Amino acid sequence: MLTKERLWTVQDVSEYLGVPVQTLYTWRSQGYGPEGKRVGRYVRYRAEDVRRWFESLQD
Repeated sequence: MLTKERLWTVQDVSEYLGVPVQTLYTWRSQGYGPEGKRVGRYVRYRAEDVRRWFESLQD
């Protein structure tokens, strides 16, 4: 089943969360942050995963 929603780039997630791209890479290396998947040499995120991760954060 194909989805019409495109995958987010690291830059998209950076803009959405308001954090630097490097922070996302650091989080990823520490096992923290929204789940991303490697597609070749790129990391891609599903928007719903990023939103779910953000909503799961404590205040």
